[in-house]
Amino acid sequence: MQVNKDGRDWRVGAAADVSWIAGHTGAGVSITTAIPPVFDAYATTYQTDDVTAAAYEQALVEDLTAHTSDQPWWLAYLDTGAHDVVFPHASRVLLYWNWQYVLVQAGPEQALTWRTGHIRHPHGALPDLFFPADRSWLVSALWDDTWTCVGGPAPLIRNLQRNPVANARQVQPDEDALPPGLTRE
Repeated sequence: MQVNKDGRDWRVGAAADVSWIAGHTGAGVSITTAIPPVFDAYATTYQTDDVTAAAYEQALVEDLTAHTSDQPWWLAYLDTGAHDVVFPHASRVLLYWNWQYVLVQAGPEQALTWRTGHIRHPHGALPDLFFPADRSWLVSALWDDTWTCVGGPAPLIRNLQRNPVANARQVQPDEDALPPGLTRE
């Protein structure tokens, strides 16, 4: 299936495109609740009060882009019933606890521009889950979390940690993913 936006057609993803995630995470408080345990390093990141949603999301996407070869990205929007999924009539894939996501193959520019408002910030644009076609990293924000989880190569995670706007902290796969100073809903 394809959907049209911005004057071009975009491929809608299917269960096979996220099969490497589906069923490979588990319930709990560790980062592997959101990210399969297949990466070299993991981090949590969130927007601080003194940084705008646009600046935070731009910093995160720039760091990801710098560690990604030129390729499409999969963008997934969680269907909460209250937040924009960009393509409301597109088919859904199931992840985590059978949550429905609209999955579309696009790129970093679309990740920053296709929607306004998500669970973590009313002015945020980022998809709830996204990764490049080569699966070299994964970014996922679960429905009830105010932070975002990242899994990927160690140099990417170190770069996110050095970026004060990205506000990332490295975590181990078995460690509680809750960033210091935040609380669970």
